[in-house]
Amino acid sequence: MCAKRVVVAMSGGVDSSVCAALLRDEGFDVIGITMQMSGPSNSKAEAAKKTADKLGIEHRLLNLRDIFQEKVIADFCEEYKGGRTPNPCIKCNKYIKFGALLKEARRLGADYIATGHYARIEFDEQRKRYLLKKGIDSRKDQSYFLYTLGQEQLKQALFPLGAFTKDRAREVAQEKGLAAAESSESQEICFIPDNRYGEFLKEYIPERAHKPGSIVNKEGKVIGEHQGIIFYTIGQRKGIGIADREPLYVASIDRESNAIAVGKKKEVYSDELIADNVNFISVDRLEAPMKVEVKVRYLHPPASATVIPQGKNKVRVKFDRPQWAITPGQAAVFFNGDVVVGGGTIKKP
Repeated sequence: MCAKRVVVAMSGGVDSSVCAALLRDEGFDVIGITMQMSGPSNSKAEAAKKTADKLGIEHRLLNLRDIFQEKVIADFCEEYKGGRTPNPCIKCNKYIKFGALLKEARRLGADYIATGHYARIEFDEQRKRYLLKKGIDSRKDQSYFLYTLGQEQLKQALFPLGAFTKDRAREVAQEKGLAAAESSESQEICFIPDNRYGEFLKEYIPERAHKPGSIVNKEGKVIGEHQGIIFYTIGQRKGIGIADREPLYVASIDRESNAIAVGKKKEVYSDELIADNVNFISVDRLEAPMKVEVKVRYLHPPASATVIPQGKNKVRVKFDRPQWAITPGQAAVFFNGDVVVGGGTIKKP
């Protein structure tokens, strides 16, 4: 009987390295693939190849620069041009890891694709559905970034680190003598070195980088001038450049008028939002209002709310208590305990 074949997305870091090692030890036929997505990636490819050689598994490179440019970088820029704040990691998971890479895995005859995400997948026999669940390490849980996955993707996905803590993953890497055990953890977006958003946006959308406009208060009175809406996000305090008796925060961004509204902290809370491009995982569709917990950004604590269907792929979310800085372009992800119910893109508070 032939071993099940799995393609592992290998970045050269500790998580993907341990993922590959665990699956090899379970008896899978493992192929490590390093995706080339933006800029030079020689160091990552070399690190991944070194790990693959150590584990005795095949390693390949996959050039995905064109689709990454189209689906992630171009979308990222368009969202900022529209006064929204996108989450490119979610688009990368949807179109790159569980889109283009999954397609390549199928071409190679693989049964599964695996990544180093801290999340879990379970099959619910009663509902006959695959469920996406939080990773057991609450500090590292990455289920938020995976809400766009469908049943066919979940059916072919493996997340070996979902039952691990980050500390345990490093211990496993050390036990297996993997060089990645000592690798640092990146907190930045892969195509924006050193988190220099301003410099990146100036280069990619210069027409918006030099388009100043009005800063207005909540009553619409002009109280200052901004340097371009792409440099601001909801809830931002630093860089506004207006002195007031109380701190001022960005409350809203209007692309049409090229204006930014600011207000005091209490004025940046909202008790509801509209989300579109909604995807549900634990249910096929939402037929009636559902009580859930909602994260309006990755590091936002889950908040109790009711999600209400508003037609095809659109919902209204009504919070029990107002939430801080609900930001268009970010994802609102719905949870029922550890289970990801679904999520969508925030259109407006």
